[in-house]
Amino acid sequence: MATLSRTAPGGDSLSRLAPILFAILQILTPVLPQLGIGDPIGDQSDSVRTLITPAGWAFSIWSVLYAGSLAFAIYQALPAQRHNPLLREIRWPAAGAFLGNAVWAAYTQIYGLSVISTAIILFTLACLLAIYRRFAAWKRPLRPGERWCAVLALSALGGWLTAASIVNIAASLQFHGVEAGDGAALISAALVVVGGAIVCAALLRGRGNPAYGVVFLWALAAIFAAGGQRAGEVAGAVVVAAVLVIAGMALGLRRGGTAHWFG
Repeated sequence: MATLSRTAPGGDSLSRLAPILFAILQILTPVLPQLGIGDPIGDQSDSVRTLITPAGWAFSIWSVLYAGSLAFAIYQALPAQRHNPLLREIRWPAAGAFLGNAVWAAYTQIYGLSVISTAIILFTLACLLAIYRRFAAWKRPLRPGERWCAVLALSALGGWLTAASIVNIAASLQFHGVEAGDGAALISAALVVVGGAIVCAALLRGRGNPAYGVVFLWALAAIFAAGGQRAGEVAGAVVVAAVLVIAGMALGLRRGGTAHWFG
């Protein structure tokens, strides 16, 4: 499929502008409650807290993710990067991910963590996984700017959104009154292990992308610090998931990932 820059006048400029606009929008949207619109995301999350909702300190990572998003948005728009083939392929998926974050924040603050919020976050994750695959499949050596401003920033965002999608699914079930009763701990533990297995497989196929794996481990640590202290099943599941993620990352790096990501 031809890129927009090849099919429409001004398409190249639009593809470079969209990530900047949406990167800024995703930062501004969470302040809506300060304007009297909706409730803070933290309050909405606390209202449907589950055993796999991460500890509050984990969400401080958003300051780093926002900074990385802006760094990527600015870097890809530089005149010197206008015809960069890697950036050309990921500009629109990145813009879609940033827009997805903004829409998710707006919807969640107004309506809560419903099934619609899950659909939004899964769309966002799909955009980031498309980028993740392009990074892993890229054949020429990555340039320093690409590593720091594109790979690191967007892979880290993908790792967090992978964990957030699992948490959002559990919160949505709670939102809609689907209760697990006495089986809540086991079901929560199963979700964590399945999530760890999925990430392990992604790391094996993705050359052990370290930014993606480390950020997912950050989320696991926060789940252990919260739900893991309330249910032994969840604590054990976090340990199993962490071992899977570390193994996937190590094996992926051994299969050529170290040279690919670090040069």
